[in-house]
Amino acid sequence: MSKSPPRKALISISSFNGAIYPGGHKTGLFYTEALHPFEVLTEAGFEVDLASETGSFGLDDVSLTDPFLSGSDKAILNNPRHPFNVKLDSQLKKASDLKKEEYGLFFASAGHAALYDYPTAKGLQAVAADIWDRGGVVATVCHGPAILPGIIDSNTGKSIIEGKTVTGFTIEGELIFRILDKLRSDGVVPVVEAVNAVGAFYSSSMNAFDDYSITSGRVVTGTNPQSARSAAERAVKLFDTLKGL
Repeated sequence: MSKSPPRKALISISSFNGAIYPGGHKTGLFYTEALHPFEVLTEAGFEVDLASETGSFGLDDVSLTDPFLSGSDKAILNNPRHPFNVKLDSQLKKASDLKKEEYGLFFASAGHAALYDYPTAKGLQAVAADIWDRGGVVATVCHGPAILPGIIDSNTGKSIIEGKTVTGFTIEGELIFRILDKLRSDGVVPVVEAVNAVGAFYSSSMNAFDDYSITSGRVVTGTNPQSARSAAERAVKLFDTLKGL
């Protein structure tokens, strides 16, 4: 590799914002799954952009509840001047408007929403594939791996995760959320089935909400919201090993 990939990261955001949970609650961006990677990446000296396929987004209702949002995270949510919220609320980019060559690291944040739009998000997939082809890092968390089957290695013509080991939200987790039947009826594919279908090996955490992330080649994946920070830390560590290669 002639030079290191640019120290600039793109965090992708789902555009889908629909009512899928019991009680009519909406899915969308799972807030901390983008916030925590943003914090890790900026602290590591990355310039960070946020983008969705359409340039729009909505928040996941469940991600704003006490089990998943508390302490400093809740304080950030309620601070419109925090750099993350400024990026999200007024500087969110549309995938087709991005200059792919500017980025060296791609991180797919999630929420169940990702199952609905990431598989066909050609703009985001193209950015990630370009980063990959230039030797950069592709990372995802929770339902974010839904984007991976569509990120194609130009050398093989196959998904970048073929033959690699990845993780993502578990079937057990879908059952805990009482949402698996809804996903089936909507025709969306759970993470484990989506990655297995393109020749990846799925690795599960012991429990659905354990912090669990793994690195396989230049791909980093995390299982759930609790894993967003550790997955981002892995992505930074991996990126830093690419220098000078």
